[in-house]
Amino acid sequence: MADTVIYAMYDDDEVLKAGAKKLVSKGVKVKDVFSPFPIHGIDPIIGVKETRLGIMAFLYGLTGLMLATIGMNFFMIQDWPMNIGGKPSFSYLENFLSFVPITFEFTVLCAAHGMAITYLLRNKTLPGMPAENPDPRTTDDRFVIELRLSNNANFDASQLESMLKETGIVEIDQKEIK
Repeated sequence: MADTVIYAMYDDDEVLKAGAKKLVSKGVKVKDVFSPFPIHGIDPIIGVKETRLGIMAFLYGLTGLMLATIGMNFFMIQDWPMNIGGKPSFSYLENFLSFVPITFEFTVLCAAHGMAITYLLRNKTLPGMPAENPDPRTTDDRFVIELRLSNNANFDASQLESMLKETGIVEIDQKEIK
């Protein structure tokens, strides 16, 4: 089933935000926005939901905390106990304060790496993957709004194009996708 996609290109992010507000107020549903840098405040305008990356960071941090605790308990208490600076090595709780920096660092390490890998996988931006942006200029100095006719059943292509021309676009492109 083919769908018509309209790409409206802007040369300023503030003009794009104002245009998106105008379109959304008229009932147009914006599919996506492409830009060379994050546009602060565009997500609530076009209706993008908040990500769950923070929840995943917490879970990755808990994993790091657990692995650090289990590892230090095994290495420093059970497997090869050492007398370092006269500290007792009878139980993990007696040495807990000396293990806090290692635990913190490992928690941060696991959270940061887990978030980065999750972000790359979720956005399909792993090294070597082809870019999915509609125009290469969106990585340099242009901003694009993507509208799909299937999401905007109340409007036809000519109505959407006329509304877009009122928002200060620089260029407009229409494509058929499968």
